[in-house]
Amino acid sequence: MLIPILTMSLMGLLFGLGLAYASNIFRVEIDPKIDRVIHALPGANCGACGMAGCASLAEAIVNGKSEITSCAPGGQEVYNRIAEILGAEVKVKKKKIARIRCNGGKRSSDKYEYSGLKKCAGVSLLAGGNKECRFGCLGFGDCVSICPFDAIRLNENNIPVVNGSKCTACGKCVKTCPKKIIILENADHKIYVKCLSQDKAVVVKSICPVGCIGCKICEKLSVGAFIVENNLSKADYTKAKSDTPWQAVIEKCPTKCIARE
Repeated sequence: MLIPILTMSLMGLLFGLGLAYASNIFRVEIDPKIDRVIHALPGANCGACGMAGCASLAEAIVNGKSEITSCAPGGQEVYNRIAEILGAEVKVKKKKIARIRCNGGKRSSDKYEYSGLKKCAGVSLLAGGNKECRFGCLGFGDCVSICPFDAIRLNENNIPVVNGSKCTACGKCVKTCPKKIIILENADHKIYVKCLSQDKAVVVKSICPVGCIGCKICEKLSVGAFIVENNLSKADYTKAKSDTPWQAVIEKCPTKCIARE
């Protein structure tokens, strides 16, 4: 009985020593900066940076293959930490936020009754979707389910609403929206048009009571801070002034498609 036990013990010892030797011979030296950058990143592994996860991004940043500001969810605080680790400088990056450029939802008319899989990606394959407005939100919430930060919900009109305090501008909702009505915009620009329709006013009025009709009231009131092109209004912050009457523009918009964040 004693001999088998001793034999097994000796074999275990030899295997252990062999593994320790092999581990020492074949080990890969890891730059300690990579580990520090990994711990500086949020650890969400959301993939918004285009990498498989935070570890991959950390390695790319340290090796100069990715920018310090590649992690959108991290924000300026994380950028500053990484810059300190690498002994580099980083500019202040303006915060962005996802904006829903549609106000229709249940208020816009349908062109057919859809009873299939409740996914925007699915219904969009059928004649571009079930909405009369070819630019409008389909309202099934693909953006809600894809958001890794629980920053989007559907309101009573089946229009996505973004929680600005939770949104990290990771861009996943932008990529998943088949109608491309979600846009990453400067969070400091609080006023925006909740519509992307380029149809003429007569068409918009017939299918959506809250769509932009290109009436140019905003353009006249704001003295250039709004511009209407292709039947669609948009805010032009490069021409905005300290006395631009934003609230008056919002109140005078006949379809109430101009919103304040």
